[in-house]
This record gives sequence, C-alpha cells and structure tokens, in this order.
Amino acid sequence: MARIICGVDVASRTLQASIRPGGAQAVFPNHPEGIRHLAAFCQQHQVELAAMEATGGYEQQAFALLSAQSIPVAILNPRAVRQFAQSMGSMEKTDAIDAALIAHFAEVKRSKPTPPPAPDQQHRRALVTRLRQLTQVRTAQLNQRRLITDPIVLASFEELLALLQQQIQSLEQQIAALIQKDPLWQHLDRDFRSIKGVAGRTVARLMAEMPEIGTLSHKTISKLAGVAPLANDSGKHQGRRVVRGGRAPVREILFIVASVVGRYEPDFIAFQQRLRAAGKPPKVVRIALAHKLLVRLNAKARDVRRQLHALQTQASHPNPATIPALSPASISATYAQTTA
Repeated sequence: MARIICGVDVASRTLQASIRPGGAQAVFPNHPEGIRHLAAFCQQHQVELAAMEATGGYEQQAFALLSAQSIPVAILNPRAVRQFAQSMGSMEKTDAIDAALIAHFAEVKRSKPTPPPAPDQQHRRALVTRLRQLTQVRTAQLNQRRLITDPIVLASFEELLALLQQQIQSLEQQIAALIQKDPLWQHLDRDFRSIKGVAGRTVARLMAEMPEIGTLSHKTISKLAGVAPLANDSGKHQGRRVVRGGRAPVREILFIVASVVGRYEPDFIAFQQRLRAAGKPPKVVRIALAHKLLVRLNAKARDVRRQLHALQTQASHPNPATIPALSPASISATYAQTTA
C-alpha cells in the first residue's frame, strides 16, 4: 500500500502543501503558527512522510517543528527533484506544481525521513556559521580600510573592527568550550590537529558542517563534500572526471587547509609533486589535495569512533575477559559511533 506523503514547497514566507495520493492542497505561512496548521493538515490526512527540498535554511524551522510533532520529514536534494520533474515531462513551474512533484518524487524514490539534528549540534553549527560570517565581514572591512585616508572614517573602521574582533573571540571561546564538553569531538579535535596545518577553526567547521565524518565510507564522504571525481565514461570513451555538488562550506575550508597541509606533511608534499610532474592543472592538484585531506580526516574519525565504541562495550560487558584488550594508543581516541 502506497504511503501518504505531503510534499511541501518551501518559500521564505509560505509553505505550499500537496497530499499524494488524493491531491489535497493548502498554503500556510512559513512561521511557527503556520507550521502548526501544516502539522494539523498532515495529521488530518494521516500523512506518513512530509517531504521538502533543502532551500538554504528556509526549510529548517518547518523541519524542526514538524519533527517535534512526530511527523517524519525528508529533506530532498532540489537538483534531483528538478531533474525528476524534467524526466516526467513537466515544464511548468508553480508552487502548487512543485509541491505535487516533491510528493511524487518522494513516493517514487521511497525517500526516508531525515533524522533531526541534536540540539547541541544545532547550537554548534549556529555558532560556527556566525563565526564564519563575522570573519568574512572583518576581511571585507580590512580591505576597504586600505583605501581610506580620512581620519573620521578611519576611526569608524577601527571601532567596527574592534567590535568584530571582540565578537569573534567570544564565539571562538564558546565553540572551544562546546568541543571540550563532548568526548567524541574533544578527541577528534586532538587527532585532527595532529595533521600539520589543521587548526582549531578547521576542526570546528568540520564538526558543525559534517557531523557524519567517520561514519561513512571515503567515497561517500567525498561525494558529500563535493570533492569526489565523478566518472563520465561510455563505451570506449573515457570522459573527463569532474567534481560537482556537495557541501560548499566544507569544500571551501578543505581547499584552504589542504594548501597549508601540502607545505608541511611529507606524503602530501610528495603527492603534490607527483601530480605537478604529471602535468596536472593547478585546479586538479588543489581538488586532489582536498580529497586526500578529507580521506585522512575521515579515517582518523572512523578509528576514534570504533575504538571508543569498543571501550564503551568493554565498560558495560559483564565479563571483561571476553573483550579484546586495547592498547594505550587506542584508548586515547574515544567515543561511540552510536552517538554520532
């Protein structure tokens, strides 16, 4: 029997809902009261899954409040939904048509609910996002100040830069405190920073933007970040491998940090030299270094999770003699995979 799915087209101010099967439609404001009415609409139609596209943040409030009402929500890739619509011959685009297509896509693809993030993860991501925003504002202000000679305007720049620096330092301290409170992230922080060139802010960005690190295969995590070369072959033709999609904030920090790691870590230096000697373009070298760095970090995170999972099992097992002994080195990297 087909599931009852509510497709939701998310806009900044409205939520267009469409039930499949049945075709019932309604529009709700994109604010807490409107989302409560959307939840009631879903419950009235016995909806088993609400599906919506990732829209850069406009979907987050609806996702959180519907999940809190025990309505499973699937967050979909908007590119996949649009390509599905084109494959179905749908050329028109309105909010009502999009909501129906989202429900149809979720039905055909058998989309699964997206687990809502833990409150501490949401808090950590909000702090890291704000830190990145303030850092970008500070960089812009510093660049603009170089062209100014008027003393009154310069004083205005200095005042604003001092305020930005104060807020940036406060956010960095709060993020560091959060990391120290979580045993998993505390030990991941230490292991990640054992790579020369990986600093505290890098660790915080990865923890906030990619909490799955260490739980997925190298290939999957690379695609998630958008640094995995994608095959483009057909018959005897071997097409050019390209990267696309993925999480832009993660890819951005990987590019920056990989360029630094490539100057200090011996195997990264040798890898970079081999690529350049083979005549690879600078952009290809840059992506390859970022991919190599992510794979290294993912391996470290995987080992940390596995080793602490063993420690946790050992601590809860009634007969410790049946659990393989762990070396002191393995004990230093801890926490459970199940808490990710």
